[in-house]
This record gives sequence, structure tokens and C-alpha cells, in this order.
Amino acid sequence: MRNVAIALAASLLAVLPTAAGAVAAPSLFPEPGSATLSAPAAPSGQFRAFWVDAFGDGLYTPAQIDDVIAATRAAHLNAIVAQVVRRGDCFCDRALAPRTDQEGVDPAPFDPLQTLIDKAHASGVQVHAWVIATAIWRGSTPPPQPTHPFNLHGTSATGTANWLTKRSDGLQQVSTDWILDPGHPDAAQWIVDNALSIVRNYNVDGINFDRIRYPDNNLGTNVPSWGYNDTAVARFNAAFGRSGVPANTDAQWTGWRRDQITSIVRKIYVESYAIKPGVRVSADTITYGYGPQHGSGFAGTRTYAEVLQDWDAWMREGILDTNILMNYKRDADANQNLMYREWSDYAKDNQYGRQSVIGTALYLNGIAASVAQARVAVAPSSAGNPGAGWAGYSYRTPDTLTDAGTRSGAASRAELTLGLTQPSSYDSITPAVFADSPPIASLPWKITPTKGHIRATANPGATVSLIDANGQSSRTQIADGTGWFAFVDLEPGNYRVVSGAATLGYATVNAGAVVGLGATPPAPTPSPSPSPSPTAPPNPLPCESSVGPGIPPPAAVPAGIGGFHAAWYGQSGYMTLCPGDAATATVAYYNTGARGWLSGKMGEVAYLGTWNPEPGQDRPSPLGGDGGFGSPNTAWPRYDRIAVQPAPYVGPGQVSWFQFGVKAPQTPGTYRLYLRPLIEGAQWLEDYGVFWLVTVK
Repeated sequence: MRNVAIALAASLLAVLPTAAGAVAAPSLFPEPGSATLSAPAAPSGQFRAFWVDAFGDGLYTPAQIDDVIAATRAAHLNAIVAQVVRRGDCFCDRALAPRTDQEGVDPAPFDPLQTLIDKAHASGVQVHAWVIATAIWRGSTPPPQPTHPFNLHGTSATGTANWLTKRSDGLQQVSTDWILDPGHPDAAQWIVDNALSIVRNYNVDGINFDRIRYPDNNLGTNVPSWGYNDTAVARFNAAFGRSGVPANTDAQWTGWRRDQITSIVRKIYVESYAIKPGVRVSADTITYGYGPQHGSGFAGTRTYAEVLQDWDAWMREGILDTNILMNYKRDADANQNLMYREWSDYAKDNQYGRQSVIGTALYLNGIAASVAQARVAVAPSSAGNPGAGWAGYSYRTPDTLTDAGTRSGAASRAELTLGLTQPSSYDSITPAVFADSPPIASLPWKITPTKGHIRATANPGATVSLIDANGQSSRTQIADGTGWFAFVDLEPGNYRVVSGAATLGYATVNAGAVVGLGATPPAPTPSPSPSPSPTAPPNPLPCESSVGPGIPPPAAVPAGIGGFHAAWYGQSGYMTLCPGDAATATVAYYNTGARGWLSGKMGEVAYLGTWNPEPGQDRPSPLGGDGGFGSPNTAWPRYDRIAVQPAPYVGPGQVSWFQFGVKAPQTPGTYRLYLRPLIEGAQWLEDYGVFWLVTVK
């Protein structure tokens, strides 16, 4: 199966209170498969995608990208899951991972990911950036890029600088692959930071993770044998007061390793939400052997017990939007056919308010078999629960004939498209399984959120608990190796976070927001005064405006990219305002380009402009403006220009502090103001999806 850190200036610290960080699996969630479920609602739309790998034609040239999009649309699909991070490199220019040196890829200025996004979006097709999380290199010859993680933290590195995993018997390579150890805090953070650099710098519709688990090639079935990086073992021993090297069958060690994977997933989910709330977080998950219902439940599967991937818990906690099963089975084999149906049913019956998509192995099947599996993928489970769609692996190898080299990929794709979209000899059922072209399955918990999230820091490895307004401990987390932790999908309200007997801080959760911790508890809501007489109205409750904690910058951003470029670098907190009240917002942008921003000069001066989806590109906002086109007058340069760079010149590697006023509308509700930097008269810059959330009481 397929498998420049920058110190903040004092002014930044004054505006952006500290709050950042990855965790272990929540101890107060039920054990795998133990939750009582209600039938999931059918999603609006359907997710249909090709996985487009980077091991052959597909992403190497603009012409190949045109072919991918045309094939996607012809098959009535609406998404492309494109492998942009393959082995510690990126088929893109603006990520933490260095640009790939793959032979055959057109040179810069061609950016494979940006080109794919531009062309796919113009055709109504979504792009989900597929990232290999843990595998970073293959073979014995090191990569040519000096900044490649293998060159910095691979076999030549010693001590804590070495991030590679190893097996309990000392083996370091899986076949010829070199793998990051999820238990090493710096390796785990690199996985997170690399993913977030793509979310921040590209207008992707989703971030998709593969190999977000421990490796195969274990020393026995359900014997998890990897994770023995020296730093990881030392962290485990320190956490539990142990010494020596734990056995690969040690239950405490196994649980700790499994938690390291879950911590990475949680961190990516929350931090990507803070950057772009609407981005879809998905994972390509393991389905080895028979389904959970065939034996001793999910905890008895190789997925959970051997490669330590607890995707069932990820769905229960809500740290995945879409679970894309790699349900790779041969339809003609009776046992594998049963396995396929069992895993499909289990995923549809255990969505926990999120979405499951069934992925199939086109390369293992003929066209008729793949069409039959697609029908199972999009049909309700045996219990009647609908899934969210289908994905096919892969665009490049669409059937067994292509995989065997006896028919071209283009010819097999044409046959697959015929079988999926039209009545044919491949399928006797009408209408064809993909006869229609529905919109992609929406994410209602992100489009119209009713819950929020808390993220903060503690001591690395600390146990932290969430206390609700009634004084009840509702959840517990373990801070990751950097001290980061988070609680997701919380009902709006006031919370306290404690570690042991110490209070770490307080938070007021708002729907659709990621908040940090404050040092003081929220002021209690006063009770209304008694009415002086049966007919007199009660005294109104006072309204107080407030601003939440700031959002800190990322650990690292790109630098020195040719031309004009920018990266988000932190912002002040989200606001809760009374009708008509005003407040000042601050956002920092780092100049990641090679050209400076020059105030007052058209084609070189940096502004912030209004952006999609609220209020839309160059559209007036009800939260601020210059009074034009119905906007309130909060002293913006124009109704569609939120702020101009305050410094005369912002050079490469420097940070610009933009400030602007907002005013609460008279109607209570939740408002968002999306913004994007631009060089006026020249081009829009990166970091789509930056926004302010304003809650009007």
C-alpha cells in the first residue's frame, strides 16, 4: 500500500499573548467502538476525488495538470487529492519543506501546487494537498537540498538532532524509507509546521495526511515495533518515571506512542482552523484485514494495535473533518470483498458528526470491479447510514492493466470514466453510479459553527483538565512535547483549565473561534434586579465589550522568495462587542519576499484588502470602512482597503504591524471580516483566510 524561527519583538509580545502547541489522546473519551451513536445525517453533496500521486505523470507540468483536471471533470468528480509532499520535499515553492528536485518537473516560476489550484478552481474542482507525514527520504544517497529535513536531522545527526525512528531490534529503514519518529517533539512539530505552511501560503481547500502512523514491517501481527528514537524513549521514561528500553509489547509504551500520532492530528486540526476555519482536514487511514465488527472491535485491528493509528478516536473527538479510508481490497477475492464491505460499513456507522469517505484501490482491480466498489462506497451501510463519498487510488494507475504496464493510464481512465458515468458493459445497474455531478459534501460544523476550541501551553507532558462553568471536569489532555494542548468542539461559555492544583488560565469560548487562556476569570453575569412592582420591567443587564487573547505567530515562516510575498505573523484577539461599540485590531505580516514594501508608491506599497468569503474580495464590510458604499466610517483608507503599511519601508525579513478599527453593527450576531495583503496596483499576496471574528451581543 502507498504509503527560520524568528524571535518576536517586544511590541509583538505586548499585542499577542502567548498561546500555542500537540497532545495525547483524551482520557475521558470512550474506548474505541464504545460510544452510543445516533444515525448520521446524510451530507449535502458528495466528496468524489482522484488521488494524484507524485511518482509519475500528473503534477510535473502545466499540461499534465490540465489533463488531471479534465479527467476529474469527465468522471464527474469534484476534488483532487494531490500529493504535494512526497519525501520531505514539496511540489510547491512556498512550504517549509524544500521544493522537489524530481526530474521532469518544469522549473520555476512553475509552481505545481499553485498552478493546480488556479486551474482547478477555475473549473470548479477542489484541491486537497496530500502530505506524506512521516516518511522523509528513501535510499542511501542524501537529497541535494541543504535544508531538507533528512540532511539536517537524518543519519548524519546525533543526539536530539536525530529525528529518525527505529525498530526495537535497531533497524532504521522501512524497506528503503527513512521515517520521522512521532515521539520526537521536534520531528512532530516539523510535520505540523510543514502542513501549516501549505495551509497558510496556498488557497487549498483541504490538507490531507497519509502515513500519519507508525510504519509497517513490524516484528509480528499487532506487535508495534517502531518508535525507538532515543529522544522518544527518554520522553516516555521521564513521563512515567521509568528507565531502560520498553518492550515492544509494553502496554503503557504502546499507548504513549499511539497518543503521539493523535497529538499531531489534533494540533494540525486546531492550528489550521485558526488560520483558515473552512479548510478541510482529512487523513488517509488504514484498513488492514477484516473490519472491527469481524473480531474484537476497533482496538483489536492492526490499524489500532500495530501501526497505532486511532482514527476512530480522531473522529469521536472531532479532530478530523473527513476520514478517507484506504480500503484497498481486491473485489474478486471473496475474503477481501468481505473486508471491504466490513470496513465501509464501520466507517459509515462511526462518523460521530464528521464524514467518512471510502477510498478504493483502482490499481488492484479491473474497471468493472472498481465501479462495483464505488457503488458500495456511496451506498448507505448495512445499517442504513450514509457515507460522504468516494476516492480512487490512483489517477496514474486506474486499473490492473495500467499497473501491469499492458495499457496506458489514459486509455484505462477513459474506460473507468465510461463505467462510472454512463450505462456500459462494466455495470448493469442504471443510472450509472456517477451519472450526476453533485457539489462536494459540505462541512456544516465549519460553515455554520456552533462550537469553539481552546488551545494553550503548559509544561511539556503536563496533564491538563478542562473545568466548565459548573465546576465539573469534562475533559483531560496531556500537553505535547512542546507544551501545547487543545480542547475542541466546546459549547460556548466560560471555562477554566487546571494542571494538578494549579489554574493555568480561563477562557470564554465563542462559536467558530480558537481562543487562548487569560489570567483572570471572566466577570460573572450579574443577575437582574428585582422588579419594583409586578408591572415594572426588570433592570437591563449591562453590556461590556471585550477582546480575547491574541493569536501568536508560527514557529517558522519562509524567507527570501523572489518577488513580493507575505506570511501571516500573528494578530490580536477576537472581539465580543456591544452594538455600536468600536475596537482596534492589529495583525502582523512578515515580508517573506525578496522585494521591500515602499509606502506611498503605487506598485510597491502594501495594503490589507477585504477578501472572501466575508465580505468578499473588494467588497464593503458592515464592520468597518470609510463610510462609502454603506460601510461605517472607522477610518479605513477605503471601504475595501482595511489598512496601509504603517512604516515607510518594510524590507525582506521584516514585520509590518497593520492596525484598523472595527465597529459593531446594531444587530446581535456573529460577523467575520476576512482580509488579505496586497501590493496595491501589482498583486495580491499570500496567507488567504486571515479573519477577525466579531461577536455582537
